[in-house]
Amino acid sequence: MNLLVTGGAGFIGSNVIQHVIDRAEVHRLVNLDCLTYAGHLANLEAVATHPKYRFARVDLRDKAAVLQVVAEQEITHVMHLAAESHVDRSISGPGDFIHTNIVGTFHLLEACRGTWGANLAGKRFHHVSTDEVYGSLGATGLFSESTPYAPNSPYSASKAGSDFLVRAYHHTYGLPAVITNCSNNYGPFQFPEKLIPVVIQSVLTRKPVPVYGDGMNVRDWLYVRDHAEALWQVLQHGRAGETYNIGGQNEWANLRIVERICDLVDEFKPDLGGESRKLITFVKDRPGHDRRYAIDASKIRRDLSWKPAYTFERGIRETVRWYLDHQDWVRRVTAAPAAAGGAAACG
Repeated sequence: MNLLVTGGAGFIGSNVIQHVIDRAEVHRLVNLDCLTYAGHLANLEAVATHPKYRFARVDLRDKAAVLQVVAEQEITHVMHLAAESHVDRSISGPGDFIHTNIVGTFHLLEACRGTWGANLAGKRFHHVSTDEVYGSLGATGLFSESTPYAPNSPYSASKAGSDFLVRAYHHTYGLPAVITNCSNNYGPFQFPEKLIPVVIQSVLTRKPVPVYGDGMNVRDWLYVRDHAEALWQVLQHGRAGETYNIGGQNEWANLRIVERICDLVDEFKPDLGGESRKLITFVKDRPGHDRRYAIDASKIRRDLSWKPAYTFERGIRETVRWYLDHQDWVRRVTAAPAAAGGAAACG
């Protein structure tokens, strides 16, 4: 396959590229990324000189440039991860989310449809989405592939729109597309505006750790390398036209996550003085804050024999350790001009 990974300089994309580039099935791997505040080539230094690797600095909003990459690189498989993804940013500036997540996906679909034409054998368009399109759960229940969409933020609404576009292109044009909806990811190379790296950095610098509301919003957490393997399995073996939910069966309230990270930093960095939980500060809840997400991943387990390899305790310990050992990376990515605006509260 000649594989195109969009958003490959971001958190999940860079982990996916490192996970799959040495697979025998991959002949060429093209990373298409416009390097916004959350995309950094520093995430891909391990593969920058790999003979299979190509980089195209292209904005998905540039329809002609996207078509040129798909055609010239003779792309046969797409893993579409590029997206604006931070809920707080979608609340303060929803326009970028509409243009990138919906219009950008449309441009990529059109590029593949125009390049592949009727020659669809051996082709695959894999659209990577989120569990947030399903809205909010109560105290019980799980999101399944048949759960009705009920997005509650501009971010989740834009992802729902892109999901519907991909579905329509499969049913209308026969595009061999699959969709995956995943739960919250964590692990190395996550830009420090999301919950786990925000907490780690706040504790290291002895700054208040802001937590939205009462901290009891619940999320299902999935280690990013487990997600990368699930995406690879769906790309190769998922049935065209199908959706697969990917989750860790690992629900945690945000406050409990924050407390666990505080304890791990205290364990790994006793010189900081301990008692990091005292830094936790509750702040006003954000608008449209979904109370609980939880994924039913039985379909991908049953049909593709995938299940997480990492326990949460192993994954969170490795993640905290990685950030402590890679403070140079944190300084590099947060010093970039596009990173201006900083992190919001946790959760």
